[in-house]
Amino acid sequence: MQRIDKIIASQGKYSRSEVKKLIDKNKVKVDGQVVQSSGVKVDPSKSKITLNDLDIAYKEFVYLMLNKPKGYVSARVDKDHPTVLDLVPEELLGRNLFPAGRLDRDTRGLVIITDDGLLAHNILSPKKHVEKIYHVKIDIPLTEDMVLGFARGVELKDGICKEAFLEIIDEYTARVRLKEGRYHQIKRMFGCFAAKVIELQRISMGNLTLPEDLQEGSCRELSDEELRLLQQL
Repeated sequence: MQRIDKIIASQGKYSRSEVKKLIDKNKVKVDGQVVQSSGVKVDPSKSKITLNDLDIAYKEFVYLMLNKPKGYVSARVDKDHPTVLDLVPEELLGRNLFPAGRLDRDTRGLVIITDDGLLAHNILSPKKHVEKIYHVKIDIPLTEDMVLGFARGVELKDGICKEAFLEIIDEYTARVRLKEGRYHQIKRMFGCFAAKVIELQRISMGNLTLPEDLQEGSCRELSDEELRLLQQL
């Protein structure tokens, strides 16, 4: 059971002070009855809540899939650059959304945005070893030495990376599968072979894959099946 003003405000469109004003104007109903006080407690999973006679589809958490373009920072706020939250639908910005994991500003691809802290923890926890796959283009030809080096575990200044799978697609393009997420890891790993990463795109996290029809800069809520795949992490 939760306070009715908290329930409505949690959906992101109205602040709690705005909800209280709407309640004072008899604009809120629960199961067809006008709510007289903002302190009334309701179970949103069992009761029908309406505002201005329109149903409120209560969601405890929101899960968004974003196809991040270059130039955006994986943060809630940044004083110098636009953030991934600038690409979220305006009606959801009142929720406590944040990116579950980071992509560099010049990296494209799959980012999950949510207000579910537990799910974010499961994605980010090193103990979970969530596999992530990237599409990579470098400035020199790929070699079998790189493939073998990634498989052994490249040694960086902050320690040896876990083994990674490097699949050569063509002379300059590869697919890389990682089970950890160190700072600038892929760029640093290729740097150990005197290679510079020119293009980097994350295409999957665990069993969840970036759909081909989700354009760069676009985001949408996960389907039930996609959320199930994500929760398997």
